[in-house]
Order: sequence, then structure tokens, then C-alpha cells
Amino acid sequence: MSPDSQAKLLREYAKKNDIILLDIFYELGVSGRKADKRPEFQRMIGLAKSADHPVDVILVWKFSRFARNQEESIVYKSLLKKQHNVDVVSVSEPLIEGPFGSLIERIIEWMDEYYSIRLSDEVLRGMKEKALRGGYQAAPCLGYKAVGNGEPFIINEESFKIVDYIFRQFDAHDQDYTAIARSLNEMGYKTQRGNLFEARSVERILKNPFYYGLVVWNGHAAMGTHEVRLTKERFDARIEKIQCRYRSTGRRNISSCRHWLSGLLKCSICGASLSYGSNTHSPGFQCYRYMKGKHTGSHFISEKKAITAVYKYFEMILGGADFEFKYRTPEDDTINEKLTVLQQELDKMASRESRIRLAYENGIDTLEEYKESRERLKMAREDLQKQIQEVESVPQGKIPQKEDVLAQIRTVYDIIRNPDVDYNTKGTVMRSLFEDIVYDKKNGELIFHLYIS
Repeated sequence: MSPDSQAKLLREYAKKNDIILLDIFYELGVSGRKADKRPEFQRMIGLAKSADHPVDVILVWKFSRFARNQEESIVYKSLLKKQHNVDVVSVSEPLIEGPFGSLIERIIEWMDEYYSIRLSDEVLRGMKEKALRGGYQAAPCLGYKAVGNGEPFIINEESFKIVDYIFRQFDAHDQDYTAIARSLNEMGYKTQRGNLFEARSVERILKNPFYYGLVVWNGHAAMGTHEVRLTKERFDARIEKIQCRYRSTGRRNISSCRHWLSGLLKCSICGASLSYGSNTHSPGFQCYRYMKGKHTGSHFISEKKAITAVYKYFEMILGGADFEFKYRTPEDDTINEKLTVLQQELDKMASRESRIRLAYENGIDTLEEYKESRERLKMAREDLQKQIQEVESVPQGKIPQKEDVLAQIRTVYDIIRNPDVDYNTKGTVMRSLFEDIVYDKKNGELIFHLYIS
């Protein structure tokens, strides 16, 4: 029944029973089964709990409209009745007085919740089947628009210019996420939802396989029939490039730094980054926490001394000195996110199995319906387990040899010594080789931590 029809019935009931309506609360476009995700519900509860006691009764069309699960229904009804003397009345589900009335109310709530769960499962199953057939479930991503009637999304030429710009800046010009987001915002562009761009929104676009044709929904993937302008080869090369860029926890993107060594130089006392300052006669780097008064002992190193030490380290290694390095397994956030979602779905299976068993034991489902539901859940569980195994079995890259690292060291050295190369490029290549560079002022040395991925 529509919200307007429900409101009409509530007004008629109120008029018939001499009840004054203070307000009618609509939860339009909200389907959350948790109360904390229903702002209008929370506003209604807040009014009922007011100190001046403006509310004696809350009218609902059905008890299922009050709370979407029995646990929350009991909690909120008890709170309203015991602490504020407010009743909840269903205009379409009248109850008898006494303990039997309360029992009937609980049965109604349980059946409503069970129906909601069954409906959710059926909708999800239908969406899964549609996804496996290459259907489109989610809203179109930036650069596309929906045409309705189940037709494939089509390219929105105006917004696809933004996508194309992001691709070119990363693939061809080697710009990091933050730099790309900043330039997009400066040009006045907005995301698909009309917000400012952030590093993470740029990253999502670069990692989205939809742009080369793959439609992914809830762990299921199929090639779509929509128009694409990105090849699978270019997408794979980009993902490999992203994976090879190991990023130490807490390290800022080079585009947000003032020097190509910023974010790499660390304090040996506290581990904080050394911030670059150029407003003195001797520009250089100082411990961020020291400047904030968080530890004693200056940890300043001049820019000239730091760069000289970096050059010397490279020349020493290229001259034949031995060195150690760490191998960092390529990190793919998409894989980690997918595993998390799949595991969460698997964890929900036990609860669903318990509910369908309870439905059978209480005579709501027949034996045949129970067997059908149990078989469906079994197939879903096996499907989830198979998907988890497939994701976990993604092969890891081959561990490089010292010769490979040495070749990369030589390339990075040539770049940072070139006066025509900009700071962003120097900072990017340095971060592809060094996890950090610790400045030990007491011993007057820089400690370099090499890595490769």
C-alpha cells in the first residue's frame, strides 16, 4: 500500500478515536532493516521521548512499519511504554487485551520479519541470475548513463571526458591519485554524485573493470554489451602498474609534498616524517613531532646534505657495494575488498539456515518448502566458498633477483640526477624503490630501506 493510502487510514482511525495527530512520518526511499539507518524513525522516537510528553500513542498501519525486525520492535516498544507511557497501535492489526494480545503481537512481528527475509532472499537470487546473464544491477558509473528497460548503459560524452582525462593523467603522465583529483577539482569537475573528487574516487575509476566491458556485481562477473573505449590490455597494464607501487602505511602522495624527498625521510628517534622547510638561509628537513614539541632534540638535516647523501648511496651501490632489499607482495585492494564481502555473506548463511528451520518447525513452511530453501542455501554456500577459493588462489608475482633491483637503481639514479626532471617524477621514482630513509643524527648517517614489488 502506498504511503498516501496508509496516511489516509491513519487519519481516519485518529478521527474515529478522538486522537490528535501531531505529525506523520514517512520513510521514503529507505529500506534499511536497522533503526539507526532510518532518520525519520529516529525523529519520531525523539519526539515521543520529549520531556514535555507530547505523545500518548504512535499509530502505524502495520507493526512491520514500526520496526523491521522483532528484536528492535521489542526494545523500542518497551522503552516507550515503561519510560514514557507511549503505546504503539496498529490500525490494521487490532489486538485483544491481556497476555494473548501480546503473544499475537509477537507472532505478527515474527511473521513480518520472516516475510522480509524471504523477500530479500528472492530478490537477491533474481539479481544474481540477472548478473550471471550479463545484466546491469548498479547505478551507472561516471561516463555512462542508463536508458531503462534493461538496456545496456550508454556513454555520456560530456562526463566521459572526465574519465578519459583521469586515464591519460595516470597511464601516460604518471600522475598520482591526489594530483589528478586536485586538477579535476580546479577545473570544476564533479563526481557522478556531484561531489568533489578525492584520491579514492580517482582510484576507484582507474580500477573499475566496467570501463573495458566487465560487469561485476556481488562477486559475480560477466562481460557486458555496453560500448567501451578502454582495452583489456591497457586495463591490465594499469593494474600491474598500481600493484607494483607499494605504498608504506601513512605515506602521503608525492603531489601533496613540497620536495621529492618529503615523506621518505624519517626521524630515528620517533619515526615521524621530516618536514621540508625553505624559509631559512639553509633549507632542509626537520622532524614533524619535534616542531610540535612532542620530543626533545632537533633532528634537522639540510637539503644539500640530504641530497648529497642520497647521491652517494646510489653511487656506492652502482660501484659494486653489496645491498639488501625487501620484496613486497603486490597489494590489490580490490581483491581484499572482494574477500571481505564474500566472507560476510558466508557468515550470514548460518543465521539464514536457522531461520528457515525455525519456520518449518513452527508450521509456517511445509516440508517441501523447507527442503527447497535448504537446498538453495546449500548451493549459495558452495558458490560463495568456490568464489573465495578462486580469489585466494590468485598467483603471486615472481620474486626479483638482485640484478633486477640493480637495474632499477640505475634507472632511478639517472632520473634524480637529471636537472630537467620535475619534483613529482623524482619523488615518484624514489618511492618505487625506497620504503623510507631514516636519518640518524647521532651518528650522522642516512639508513636506506630498499624494496621491490
